[in-house]
Amino acid sequence: QVQLVESGGGLVQAGGSLRLSCAASGLTFRRYAMGWFCQAPGKEREFVAGISRNGDRTSYADSVEGRFAISRDNAKNTVYLQMNSLKPEDTAVYYCAARMSVVVSTAKHEYNIWGQGTQVTVSS
Repeated sequence: QVQLVESGGGLVQAGGSLRLSCAASGLTFRRYAMGWFCQAPGKEREFVAGISRNGDRTSYADSVEGRFAISRDNAKNTVYLQMNSLKPEDTAVYYCAARMSVVVSTAKHEYNIWGQGTQVTVSS
């Protein structure tokens, strides 16, 4: 029933860009704050970016501030992560997640719905 499906990952060189998409179904999308998390091998899943349910507030990890931008289109039930100036350290599986709240949380346990992830690999 409820599903988040990420897409847009791939292999890029350092300095390049990707745009990730997360398509939601089976939920009233506008009621959910959304987040992007990443997980690299040997590391815990970490917060990357979040957006409030109406899109008027965003939050970013320090490591991506100024390089990544989260946005959403509630009419399309989709959240995006524009990734610019990519670094090898950004290499990870990126997950989108949904939280029934007005506001974003940086804590992964606050999110109830998760996508399957999409691989982002940045080569040097």
